[in-house]
Amino acid sequence: MKVIFIYLLTNSVTHYAAYQKLCKLEGIFPSLEAAHALGILDKLAPTLCDGTKVVVNCSGRGDKDAAIVFERRLLDK
Repeated sequence: MKVIFIYLLTNSVTHYAAYQKLCKLEGIFPSLEAAHALGILDKLAPTLCDGTKVVVNCSGRGDKDAAIVFERRLLDK
């Protein structure tokens, strides 16, 4: 089995959008770490070969990050 690790960077706009998406679609408050990973996944997935498996760890307590996200949303308005 071939395993490849890829490290990519994302920005706050991307991960806050992923955070919001998870809240709406799954009804959970994800951790910001998970939101970073899912934010980059939208860009990464189209570059992968068909059938490629991707694992994203969504563990972590998102409730600890909720105040940060809500504060950020107020500042963006």
